[in-house]
Amino acid sequence: MPTILILNGPNLNLLGLREPHIYGSTTLQDVENICIELGKQHNVTVDAFQSNHEGQLIDRIHEARNKVDLIVINPAAYTHTSVAIRDALLGVSIPFIEVHISNVHAREQWRHHSYFSDKAVACIVGLGTFGYEAAIQHATLKQFKDLTFRYKRGDYGEVIYYYESLPNPILVVVL
Repeated sequence: MPTILILNGPNLNLLGLREPHIYGSTTLQDVENICIELGKQHNVTVDAFQSNHEGQLIDRIHEARNKVDLIVINPAAYTHTSVAIRDALLGVSIPFIEVHISNVHAREQWRHHSYFSDKAVACIVGLGTFGYEAAIQHATLKQFKDLTFRYKRGDYGEVIYYYESLPNPILVVVL
């Protein structure tokens, strides 16, 4: 059975408590439980790990080598600072999806830069904690052979990505 590892960086252990006007009221445990259940529906094992310490995240990435098929990572504040986590991800050659709960591009200028986005197979920002579910859905959809991935421009210049050949298409909107 394929395995997905969800990695969460600093302060995400406070999800649901810290700045709910930005990050919402859903807890990290809630997110993990939802993703684990979603994985079961698609015959995928989902494991989760959170740390406030860069070295522990790097160690967990190294441990994932040859055991994990995909990493879903919310590096949190390390997004803008950690070449070391980037190098660890590249070193183990596991594809990864970068997730951010808030739209980092609509926040402070320093949050706009990511050391991960250019190497990620997908980036999901601004969908709240649903972004984790979207990442799991995206990863499991890649198992379908006749899936047609399309995109188009919306009325406001946004890019809309969707899977055409699904009975209930999933939309990802990039502003």
